[in-house]
Formats: sequence, structure tokens, C-alpha cells
Amino acid sequence: MNINDITSPADLRGLTLGELQVLAADLRKVLLDKLAAHGGHVGPNLGFLEATIALHYVFDTPRDKVVFDVSHQTYVHKMLTGRMRAFTDPAHYDDVTGFTNPDESPYDLFALGHTSTAIPLASGLAKARDLQGGTENVVAVIGDGSLSGGQAFEGLDYAAELKSNFIVIVNDNQMSIAENHGGLYDNLTLLRDTNGTASCNYFRSLGYDYVYVPYGNDIEALVRAFEGVKGSTRPVVVHVNTMKGEGYAPAESDKETFHFSGPFDLATGSSPAATEGYDDIFAEHMLDAMSGDDRVVVLTAGTPGAIGFTPGRRERGGRRFVDVGIAEQQAVSMASGLAKGGMRPVFGVCSTFLQRAYDQLSQDVAINRQPAVFVTFYGGVRGMNDATHLGFFDVPMISDIPGILFLEPTCRGEYLAMLDWAVAQTGCPVVVRTPAGRIIDRDGDFAVDYATAPYEIVERGDKVAIIGAGNFLQLALDAAALMRDKGVTPTVINPRYVSRLDTATLDGLRGYDTVITLEDNSIDGGFGQKVAALLGDSPVKVHCLGLPKAFPDRYDARQLLADAGLTPAAVAGLVK
Repeated sequence: MNINDITSPADLRGLTLGELQVLAADLRKVLLDKLAAHGGHVGPNLGFLEATIALHYVFDTPRDKVVFDVSHQTYVHKMLTGRMRAFTDPAHYDDVTGFTNPDESPYDLFALGHTSTAIPLASGLAKARDLQGGTENVVAVIGDGSLSGGQAFEGLDYAAELKSNFIVIVNDNQMSIAENHGGLYDNLTLLRDTNGTASCNYFRSLGYDYVYVPYGNDIEALVRAFEGVKGSTRPVVVHVNTMKGEGYAPAESDKETFHFSGPFDLATGSSPAATEGYDDIFAEHMLDAMSGDDRVVVLTAGTPGAIGFTPGRRERGGRRFVDVGIAEQQAVSMASGLAKGGMRPVFGVCSTFLQRAYDQLSQDVAINRQPAVFVTFYGGVRGMNDATHLGFFDVPMISDIPGILFLEPTCRGEYLAMLDWAVAQTGCPVVVRTPAGRIIDRDGDFAVDYATAPYEIVERGDKVAIIGAGNFLQLALDAAALMRDKGVTPTVINPRYVSRLDTATLDGLRGYDTVITLEDNSIDGGFGQKVAALLGDSPVKVHCLGLPKAFPDRYDARQLLADAGLTPAAVAGLVK
């Protein structure tokens, strides 16, 4: 059939198995054409392509409920549920998000971008069905990498008690974003090696029935397995052995690179050479620190590439580079334990994922005053722009936890100085927010004690002060240049940290007419409001500018900044 004629899964259900195999080949070609031109999650979608077809062929979606964990593997699901044009027509490539989105389709039940939540969410759907006397199937699709997250275990543990229809499909491609880590994966290996017959079975031990599919890209075998569990009256796991990147040789041979990729040459798999970024600076600096101090340990929670630790750098780090799997709570608490044990732990993590471990930051780290170091990446407007991956909320989330010092470097030199100071000190836990965007070099006195240092006065003026935190110091400088053109000479301040106030410097601004704060994070609960509160009993007018408290999806950074008044001209225009 012509794939452009597919408007819903109902269009599949009259096809023969042979026709489904032809359809799979057609979908794979269309998918690769889009991915090569547009970029996206390559390996996960190629690997789960046949299973997606079989899911919609067997189950009566959307009456039967399917929840995709993370949902970065749902491109084919979108193609089969009325959104084909977003994959066949380049003019419409951006019509859909890279994750499930209920605003797009009734087949998308939740907006999901973080890991290990599908089983708990699906358990709620199943319990709601049971309480209301429903009969639909409830299916959770989860990758083996996501099983390392504690919430996946919590969901599996609870859902076994349902004693009713609950189907978990484990997409086992032997990979997380990079390689898997944790003892669980020895059992998955055993199950694969024994064709699912081993008596030691993680899923059976929790009370699940178990079905194994040895080649998870075989549509006939998948259809047979799914038909066998459809209508099950007990919780059951279908363990599907797939190939990440199936059908595209470069993605099969380099699974980590092709987990997510920008545009690439379809014939060769090659991409434009990457320029140096702050992730590279961080990784090389940490490797130098590790070679100079055998107490330094670098941790990641399943995202080593995001913090610059390529396979070669991981090898150089040896036993003191620790990947705990996709388990941020484990990483934060482990960092506290490492610090208590006399080591100097540094946990590199994407800003959006650190919010998964708020309680551990508060309880295990801050209350216990352990000097662990947390380095966040992709924070602010220049980070990831999917609604599920925003880096807007790390400052409001963390800066109000007592005892944590949150540092915001403005350039390369300050970033390295803050990293060195954070690792060397033992007085408190420290968060260092990695700068976003192009690498900036500027002069300054960066070798200071950040626990006691005052704000940095970058340019001295009078009557008007602009306080530009982290990524937005450059915005402050650009706005100041426009003000000087109009005869106003502002003071420009780099606050260095956003979890406490330099009251001495701020008290010195009480005689000013205007103070403007600029912060690259959600404005509500942020740094600027603390400044405004301190100066609230003085005549000075305080303007707090930052990002909206919202979940913008696939936004244009320049437009979002303009809408928030975060352009040099708009900032300069605040001074009349």
C-alpha cells in the first residue's frame, strides 16, 4: 500500500504479514530520509520499527492504551497514527514533536521525555480501568536502558499486584544512550542467551508471566507474541530482543553516536565535524584533575556524551569515571557517600534531568553538608528546546535549598576556576552551571574564594546597574553599550552565584535610580526576585527579567528572548 494512504492503525489490520514486511521497508526508507535531512533519534526508532507496526496491528489502539517510555522511539507510531505527512513532506517535518504529545493525537496519552515513567503511568491507567469495569488492554513499552531507573522498578513492583491485564513490552537492544550499567543487565543477558528459558528471571521473580521474542525485528514473531498476550488477565512481560539502528549499517555499528544525531550524509553516515564546546572543556579539565588527584571521581547517569565523555575519554577515566545508568537519584546520593568517604565527586548532568533528584539534593547532600560537586549542562534558553527537556528550572529548584552554593560562570576562564575551586573546597555542596552557546573568553580575576567573594563589578558607572547572571552577562554588556551611546553610564555586575545575595554590593545600589537583573532561567523563584526583595525598602526601581514560567515547546530562542524583553535594545529601553 501507499504509505501516504495510512491515516490510522485501522488501515494496517487488513494487510497480510507479507504486506506488513513491505510496509516496514517503505517506512524505514522514509524515516531515514527524514532523519538524514532533519536529525533526530535514529537508532531507537529504527530498532523499534517492526514492533511498532505489530503493536498497532494487534492491539485496538487507541481503545487499547499504549504508553511509550521516554517516547523518543515513537516516530513510526506517529507515522501510523495520522501524522505521516510530517515524515514524507519536508515542508512539514516540524509539524510534530520528537516525543509523544496529547495535543497532537489521541494515540499519544502523555507528553513524555524523561525515563522510567511508562510503567507507573500505565499502572495508573490499568487501575482506573479496573475500578471502572473496563476491558481494554494496557501496554507499557520500555527500553532496557530505562529499566535502570528506580521508578521503573517501583512501577513493576506495584503493577504485579494488579492481578489483571497489564502488559509490559521490554525493548532490549543492549544499550542505553551509551552502554548499559548495573547488575540487572546480567540477567537480561542470561535470558537472551537461554532464549528466555533461564530459571533466574527478573520479571518472573516479581510475579509476571513472561514471553521472549529472540528476534524483535521479525514482524511475524512479534505479531504472534502480541496476540498471545492480548487480553491477558495477569501482568505479563514480553521481552523483545531488538537491534538498535536496525537496517542502517552506520547506526548498527555506532549505536551511541546514532542514538540522537543532527543531519547526516545518508550514504556514509558522516556528519559535519563538531567544534569544541563546553562539554569538551569540562571533560578534558576533569581528566586533568583526575590525573593530578586520585580522589577525584566523575559520575554520569547514563548521559556520558552530554558531558563530553566520549568512549575514549571514558577509557582514560578508568575506574574513577562512574556511569550509574539512567538513575539520577542514585548518582546524587552516591556523590554524597563518596564525599563522606573522602573522595571528591563531580556529577555531570543535564539540567533537565537533575530535577529528578530534588529530594536527594536536599536530604542526602544539603542536610548532610557533603561537599559534592554537581555540574549542569544545557541550562537556559540555549539548551534543549523540547517542552520535556527545558533547562529553565534548575536555578529556582536548587538555589533555595539551604547550604548549596549555586555558581554561574560567564566564560571559559571563570568556568574552569569555579570547577577547580568547587573540587578543592570542603565547606559545602556546589552546583556549577555550564555556560551555554559559543565559548566566551574574557579577562577577570577568577581565582577567588567563591564562598565569600563579592559580586564582580565588570564595568563601573552610576544611577543604573545591570546584573547579568551567567549566560546573560554578555546581554548586560551589550545593553550597557547601547545605554552609553545615549549618555547613560551603567554599572555592570557579574553576581557569580545565585543561591545567596552579596548584600554589601547590593546595599551600595540603594542610591541608584534603576537596577535591572537578567537571568537565563524561569523568572519565578529566581535570582532577580531575591534582589528585588532586598531592595524593596529603597527608592530604587528594580526590573527583573528572565524566562517565562511555562513549558514552551520547540521554541525559537531569539523569539522567546524577544518576547521576554531579553534583547540589548529592550533592556536599554528600560532606562528612560
